[in-house]
Amino acid sequence: MSAEGAGPGLGLGLGSEPGPLCPEHGQDLSWFCGSERRPVCAACAGVGGRCQGHRICRAEERAEELRNKIVDQCERLQLQSAGISKYVAEVLPGKNQRAVSMASSARELVIQRLSLVRSLCESEEQRLLEQVHGEEERAHQSILTQRVHWAEALQKLDTIRNSLVDMLTHLDDLQLIKEQEIFERTEEAEGILDPQESEKLNFNEKCTWSPLLTQLWATAVLGSLSGMEEVRIEEKTVSPSLQLSEDRRTLTFSAKKSKAFADGPERFDHWPNALAATSFQEGLHAWMVNVQNSCAYKVGVASSQLPRKGSGSDCRLGHNAYSWVFSRYDQEFRFSHNGQHEPLGLLQCPAQLGVLLDLQAQELLFFEPASGTVLYSHRASFPRPLFPVFAVAHQTISIIH
Repeated sequence: MSAEGAGPGLGLGLGSEPGPLCPEHGQDLSWFCGSERRPVCAACAGVGGRCQGHRICRAEERAEELRNKIVDQCERLQLQSAGISKYVAEVLPGKNQRAVSMASSARELVIQRLSLVRSLCESEEQRLLEQVHGEEERAHQSILTQRVHWAEALQKLDTIRNSLVDMLTHLDDLQLIKEQEIFERTEEAEGILDPQESEKLNFNEKCTWSPLLTQLWATAVLGSLSGMEEVRIEEKTVSPSLQLSEDRRTLTFSAKKSKAFADGPERFDHWPNALAATSFQEGLHAWMVNVQNSCAYKVGVASSQLPRKGSGSDCRLGHNAYSWVFSRYDQEFRFSHNGQHEPLGLLQCPAQLGVLLDLQAQELLFFEPASGTVLYSHRASFPRPLFPVFAVAHQTISIIH
């Protein structure tokens, strides 16, 4: 709106007291400049004024517009307050009641399920302890039977020896050469065989094998932060076919051998292998590896005697007596040790692989944390020390911290 021709007599109409005046022209501030967002006088808004061409309206119109906006805002605030009051008075109590009810149901579900797990664990404990006791009794009885048998054999041998000594002492030459009993006694002694090693006399540790116990145990170990090891790769062992991340947890395969690493006695120079810096002499140890990006890898343990140089099988993980590994090649999974490869019929490729090493029980276990599935369990008389070992021939694998 143009203010041309407007005179100083135009007031705000807000009362008898004069309002503030324009500091430049001394006129009433009866207009509003929307461009500069401030009150101006008629001279400022008119031809030649500083606000010529701006968005101009009368001050009372602008004030009325603001009053309407304030009224609208108050109405909105009143509606908002009413909505909040209704929410607090009606919705929240219902929410609270439902939360209490659902918490009670959830609590009952947890108690019910853990009670079932506890009952199952107690039953499995009782079964295994009875099995262990039965095996102990069997071995004990076998040993007692052997004691009786060999006590009788010793007594018989002593009787035969005394008889032969008596013949030797009391018979003259003629009597001695006629004595048939000598041959009978000798044959009788030869019929008593020497003791032989028998598995019947040994305690069979297989009586403690339980898929349920193994799975629960593995879940408990891997689910506990205190059970996880701080495993990192030893840079001096990394094959030139691999790249090692700065945090020494990720190995990346490269078809082109790197010259960044200096050769040394600890480095694998052909196969894409690497050992951890950590070794284990005793106790229980667990670590996890992210393997979802690779379709060709090996994860497991190896002894310090594992050869590092050359392309022979003595340096290839799982093909020698110094390494025990879980491996994947494309869609084939297997456990390998000393050239023996046991296929594993997995229905899907694990994204993560947990490794548990129990040196007290002499057991190595591979576990999928996501599903709680034990993929493979192996018992052996492991040499000490043992190192986590890795190989990758496609993309990357990473130790999970």
